[in-house]
Amino acid sequence: MTISTSAAKPSANEFIKQRDPTLSGTIAQTLADGQADHFAEDDLQFLKFHGIYQQDDRDLRKTGKKYIFMVRCRIPGGLLTPAQYLVCDDLSSRYANNTMRVTSRQGFQFHGVAKGGLRALVKEINDALLGTLAACGDNNRNVMAPPTPPTNKLGEQVQEHARRAAAAVLPRTRAYHSIWIEGVPLDLEDPANKDFVDPLYGKTYLPRKFKIAFAIPPLNDIDIFTNCCGFIAIGDGSGKLFGYNLTAGGGMARSHGNVATFPRMADVIGFLPPEKVVDVAKAVVTIHRDFGDRADRKHARLKYVLEDRGARWFREELERRINFNLAEPMPFRFERQGDAFGWNRQADGRLFLGLFIETGRIRDRDGWRMKTALREVVAKYQPEVHLTPANNVILANLAAAQRDEITRVFAEHGVQTEPERQGSILRRASMACVALPTCGLALAEAERYLPDLITRLEGLLAEVGLGGQEIAIRMTGCPNGCARPYMAEIAFVGKAPGRYQVWLGGNEASTRLNRLYRDVVKDLDIVTELRPLFTRYAKERVTDERFGDWVARVLWPAQPAATD
Repeated sequence: MTISTSAAKPSANEFIKQRDPTLSGTIAQTLADGQADHFAEDDLQFLKFHGIYQQDDRDLRKTGKKYIFMVRCRIPGGLLTPAQYLVCDDLSSRYANNTMRVTSRQGFQFHGVAKGGLRALVKEINDALLGTLAACGDNNRNVMAPPTPPTNKLGEQVQEHARRAAAAVLPRTRAYHSIWIEGVPLDLEDPANKDFVDPLYGKTYLPRKFKIAFAIPPLNDIDIFTNCCGFIAIGDGSGKLFGYNLTAGGGMARSHGNVATFPRMADVIGFLPPEKVVDVAKAVVTIHRDFGDRADRKHARLKYVLEDRGARWFREELERRINFNLAEPMPFRFERQGDAFGWNRQADGRLFLGLFIETGRIRDRDGWRMKTALREVVAKYQPEVHLTPANNVILANLAAAQRDEITRVFAEHGVQTEPERQGSILRRASMACVALPTCGLALAEAERYLPDLITRLEGLLAEVGLGGQEIAIRMTGCPNGCARPYMAEIAFVGKAPGRYQVWLGGNEASTRLNRLYRDVVKDLDIVTELRPLFTRYAKERVTDERFGDWVARVLWPAQPAATD
């Protein structure tokens, strides 16, 4: 898309992309410069397309900036072969901080990477037939798909469609291969590069990031309505896939104090046959490309196109581009979200093991050596590794005869396999983004703070007679919503150091947005703030009513949403 100068002035990012559609910048030259410890400002935007963020350790800023890098691995559907998992484990030890962060989009993040190790890390990721291209940036990010091992052929077909969609919307620039695999600057005098225009994204890519996901009812483990483009599988109990209901226009990100930005659930647009998935995914991307706001990046997501123009307009525009008419949506129902923990049986008789990874950080610490245990089990028993949208890990395709041996290996490293011993039901339903000290956008703690807060909330729930109650709790260090807080029963959204917004009222199926309850609550006052609510909930709930449903039934009619 050519930038128009007749409308509002495009953002600076649009001119950066237009000047260099190859996304090469001076990345290769800076990589080769041993004296440079960081990249130029324009290159920071290109690096995101390559799956890399330049960061610094904010805990150390008083002594000066220490530049480090986060590298995000794009893993469609979150599926890894045993060999790929072991490569990632090894790379995290050699080039990063000896941890792997499972992302809320089923990828891996490597943190604390030094500039001198960047190229080697990215090359070795690609050597393992994985990649980082388009893990960040103004393009489609990692394509999500259900992580629980399929119960029939329908699940296998959905995973295959997710892989096809991911391949179809990948940027085609040759700069990525030249810089990271060959280790040389892209030859911009080559006409193929000098005049390069991406066949899908055009010269300036998308106005902002884009997200695609697949889900299989009744389990909404993907949080399908938070995505720009979603495919809800419609089939029968025998595993026959009839097609997909298309959703469009979901997204979490907002900005404090800016009412023009808000979380939004996707609209259900229509029904399509399985063979049209790739065509539809590409067409939805092009609608965002052509109609997204390129002047205001805070208003640039596809959700605002749907909000401003409507679902009916979107469907008509989509049908014009794909040259066929969608059918009306098929009936479906989501009942729950979350992962299956502990040992479970697959449809083929083999087993899978669901492991809770608190806040998604695979690491070793005193008494809990998850990283070492996973490495030993994957190396010896060769399971397929599934990363989940809730930051957890599933080991699939294990023989029943291996169960006791694997349980013993984990126990030797302080890791329990029984669900209730992996973490309380409240803890297992929690999520947090990375936040401090590495995320440059964080306003408050999240990953480092939530575990202790969960302990305090467990005590409060026990105090009011609600011990053992599951409540979906999510925490983010800023309002951008990486842990999808606006779908949670309780969410804490960072507003300043030690201060959070409190959002209440999401539901178990992740089909309802929550609402702002308190604009600013100090971290030490959170328990005090929630005590009267939990006390009322314990007394007023109906049979089996969850906290979020009680909030929607009792609090919402009596109290308007707070404002920030």
